[in-house]
Amino acid sequence: MYKVKSYLKNQASRKQKVLLRVLILGSAALIYGSVIWAHHSHANFDMTLYTKLEGRVKEILWINPHIWIFIEVVDDNGKAVQWALESATPIQLAKSGVTRDTVHEGDMVSVRCHRLKDNANGCLLGYLTGRDNVERLWD
Repeated sequence: MYKVKSYLKNQASRKQKVLLRVLILGSAALIYGSVIWAHHSHANFDMTLYTKLEGRVKEILWINPHIWIFIEVVDDNGKAVQWALESATPIQLAKSGVTRDTVHEGDMVSVRCHRLKDNANGCLLGYLTGRDNVERLWD
């Protein structure tokens, strides 16, 4: 009889341990998930309108967590001004068909992007039209 009681007691504690592990892992996933979500805030961009730019690609950084494209735009005074365009992750872009061959340094591009709220020369890249004249989503 003692062995049966001991066995039942061990079974209950195993279930409790499994339940505790599930609760701990679930809590950790919620905590870290909220941190990751917070990282991808677009609060510093004016998301209510698009800014249209045309320029030559000076540099592309295919890095995580976001791809960066730097373009040189000629302003109204004829002066060349550099703009920094923040894009989605390389994995997100690959899922939508954007690859490293889609745009190259030296290409002329036109973009529609959400400008920084402080009016600095930076944008959250929405759409990019490259040398193939196809407009693609980059966010």
